[in-house]
Amino acid sequence: MAQTVYTKNAPDAIGPYSQAKIVGSLVFTSGQIAIDPATGSVEAADIEGQTQQVCKNLKAVLEAAGSSLDKAVKTVCFLKNMSDFAAFNGIYGEYFSSKPARSCVAVKELPKDVLVEVEVIAEL
Repeated sequence: MAQTVYTKNAPDAIGPYSQAKIVGSLVFTSGQIAIDPATGSVEAADIEGQTQQVCKNLKAVLEAAGSSLDKAVKTVCFLKNMSDFAAFNGIYGEYFSSKPARSCVAVKELPKDVLVEVEVIAEL
C-alpha cells in the first residue's frame, strides 16, 4: 500500500496530488517547481535561482520520506527553454552528485509560468 508524504518544508500541492508517494522501497515525487514554501510564491526570475529552489524543494520532500537526493535513481526534468539547459545542468549537478538516470525535455508551459520542473524516483 502506498504511503503519502507531506512536509511543510516544500510547497503544498497546487492540485489534487501529493508531494510524494512511497511504494515498497521507492519514493516517487511529484514534479516540484520553484515555489518558496515560506512565501508560497515564485521568488527567482532566472533559471539558476529557480533550479536551486526546485532542488531545495525536492530535498525536503525526499528527506520527509526518509530518503535523500543521493538516493535518487531517476529524474525527469522539464525546461521551458532548452536554451537554459547548460545553466540548469550547472545547478542540478551541484545537488544530484550521484548522477541518477535522467530525461530532460523542453515544454511549452509550466505551472505558475516557471522555467523548470523536476520529479524524482529515489530509493529509501
